[in-house]
Amino acid sequence: MNNNKPTLSFWQIWNMCFGFLGIQFGFALQNGNVSRIFQTLGANVDDIPILWVAAPLTGLIVQPIIGYWSDKTWNKLGRRRPFFFYGAILTTLSLFIMPNSPSLWIAAGMLWIMDASINVTMEPFRALVSDNLPKKQRATGYAMQSFFIGVGAVVASALPWMMTNWFDIANTAPAGQIPDSVKFSFYFGAVVLVIAVLWTVFTTKEYSPEELESFHEQEQSDDASDIQSDVNFNKGGVIFTVLGLVVLGIVTGLSLEKELYLLAGGLISFGVIQFIAGALKAKNATNGGFYQVVNDVFTMPEAMKQLAWVQFFSWFSLFAMWIYTTSAVTSFHYGSSDTSSLAYNNGADWVGVLFAAYNGFAAIAAMCIPVIVKKVGLKMAHAINLVLGALGLVSFIIIKDPSLLIWPMIGVGFAWASILSLPYAMLSTSVPSKKMGVYMGIFNFFIVIPQLLAASVLGLILRHFFDNQPIYALVLGAVSFVLAAVAVLRVKQQ
Repeated sequence: MNNNKPTLSFWQIWNMCFGFLGIQFGFALQNGNVSRIFQTLGANVDDIPILWVAAPLTGLIVQPIIGYWSDKTWNKLGRRRPFFFYGAILTTLSLFIMPNSPSLWIAAGMLWIMDASINVTMEPFRALVSDNLPKKQRATGYAMQSFFIGVGAVVASALPWMMTNWFDIANTAPAGQIPDSVKFSFYFGAVVLVIAVLWTVFTTKEYSPEELESFHEQEQSDDASDIQSDVNFNKGGVIFTVLGLVVLGIVTGLSLEKELYLLAGGLISFGVIQFIAGALKAKNATNGGFYQVVNDVFTMPEAMKQLAWVQFFSWFSLFAMWIYTTSAVTSFHYGSSDTSSLAYNNGADWVGVLFAAYNGFAAIAAMCIPVIVKKVGLKMAHAINLVLGALGLVSFIIIKDPSLLIWPMIGVGFAWASILSLPYAMLSTSVPSKKMGVYMGIFNFFIVIPQLLAASVLGLILRHFFDNQPIYALVLGAVSFVLAAVAVLRVKQQ
């Protein structure tokens, strides 16, 4: 029997995904302005990466929890929509408060709250596409989300500039105060976010648990949904804890880069989590959310494990690009690392244009991707787009004229749009429907882990192997994109 979920119209998919426009406004304002807020409130440049660790760690913790809860929720608002609604309210309040933070540590705390609120809203959106769409439309649904992400990123990233140049709002302020252009950008973004998310809440229908149960897709995949792990959690706990302590001892003893403490802390934390899971299993206390999420990590379907490598290499590339493009372009193409020089600031401004460009190209790519998928399938389409991204990044060391760097952004845009859509389309056909939310949350691990690893080791690699030249971080990103393309061809789909 075929999957009998009804095919949705273009406008039904549009309404279902429209909330992502608002979510991206929140993310883009956060990504583009929080470092500026931190520095304005007195943070040293060297402290900013540590302050930013809050964002990925928040997603690592919040997304699987929200996914687990949303899988088990059903009330008058539905299954996923309650989380959209309350997350949007919290995020809106956070966007109003953040630019009015009176001190650095309040701003740092607000980043935790704002990122947690955004994650509460965002995580169930991924699961909603799988809940509501038949398999044949999921690539289209996730591509629609990519379209709204691209549009939202372009507009929200430009908001402070627009406030100054279109509405004559000051982009400077006395020392220690946030400029009005940033404040009004956050206020405008907050309004867009809540309107966009509420549009989805009130225009989109959800299937009840009984209706979802009736679909053949769920019957086909539920066989593996309640597997209890036979993994020896205590053995894993010992291995990761000892490994983390060894890394910690080496970093401390040899006075290595402080970023490596993140790596040590991550290994130790994963070991402790396994010890707790082992203790719960020994007491037969396996019905709680904590144990269920940890158990689901170790009983992931094979296709999800394979997709994890695709995500790991893809997002390692993205973080290499986000972290190092400014320093790469200013030093390699503009010949300056002096942040007070005109050349450096011209280069940094141009990077902002390049980032807006790849998000714009991603919005266009999102409309092309469903067509490519129909021609060559999910795996090959994603592999092609990742190779386009690799060609885009490696072009930075080949192209000398910075004005021509706009063209490689086409490849990066296609890779970005594909990363935001096709892995989720493949994942949604490989995991149990009734655990779609928690598995979407766990899938986020393979976005956060490469981010933390990039923050821990990329600087070390550049210093010791590439004479501290940041342009080679983009080359490493290109290599990582190719590895992701190879990995996706190995994914076994149902």
